[in-house]
Amino acid sequence: MLHLIITYKDDTMARAITPENRIKKARALIEEARKIERPQSLGWEFFSYTANVKDTLRKAFELVKLINHSPATPEDVKADARAVIEEISQAELDILGKKLG
Repeated sequence: MLHLIITYKDDTMARAITPENRIKKARALIEEARKIERPQSLGWEFFSYTANVKDTLRKAFELVKLINHSPATPEDVKADARAVIEEISQAELDILGKKLG
């Protein structure tokens, strides 16, 4: 029988990110998506641009999507999370001219 032991440098678990920090990071990702340089051509560079924007916005969505389902999260933080989800949709419309999906 083979036993595998994995140890980490400091043997501590990663800390959970608070909902407030998740919202801050998601908003930073939205701004990052807005700053991605749009290519002049509509060839493969535009395809890559679109994929990068969508991936960045998806990361932002993943950070906030479950905040509304947490019973311990205050209602004002949940409202901020819902606002960020709307900001993500609006950012995609502004950047790419279409909805995510």
